[in-house]
Amino acid sequence: MNSDSDLSIAGDILEVQHLLQPASPHPSTVAGFAGLARSIAADRARWAPLVRYDATTRWYHRLHAVPPAPGSARSGEASLGYEVWLLSWVPGQGSGRHDHGPSSGVLTVLEGELTERTERGAQTLDPGAQRVFAPGYVHEVVNDSLEPAVSLHIYFPGLTDMPMHAARCAPAAEDAVPV
Repeated sequence: MNSDSDLSIAGDILEVQHLLQPASPHPSTVAGFAGLARSIAADRARWAPLVRYDATTRWYHRLHAVPPAPGSARSGEASLGYEVWLLSWVPGQGSGRHDHGPSSGVLTVLEGELTERTERGAQTLDPGAQRVFAPGYVHEVVNDSLEPAVSLHIYFPGLTDMPMHAARCAPAAEDAVPV
């Protein structure tokens, strides 16, 4: 990597608030969607009254759906909108290993703590943590804590497919086999 690149100078762009774009009603970049997620997360009055917890199945609610913006498609492509989903996770609930089909996305933890498992390992996500992903990104999200959690998910284009994958992404610490 070039030592003068933005990443080497600034580090992770999601960690450098002054470089992030303000929220837009119809973002067109990853940074724009991350900004939209942060603005929704900051508006607790908008999402907190809607949250429900269900011990038998993961609870989710489509918070917002935006149709395609006129002229947003490239030549020969369909114009696509996005969706915003609110999810709750009681202790022990998880998504299973999956990808998001043709959708890119932003996951933002609003409350509690979630663990994201990928082929690279597991990472704890605290409130405010964000993950951005492209189509084909395989992961598993789990509430490994003893308290409920809430997350916000933005999918661009709107989520139409969520293929499940059989094997787990990364073993939990207690399941790890010494090498």
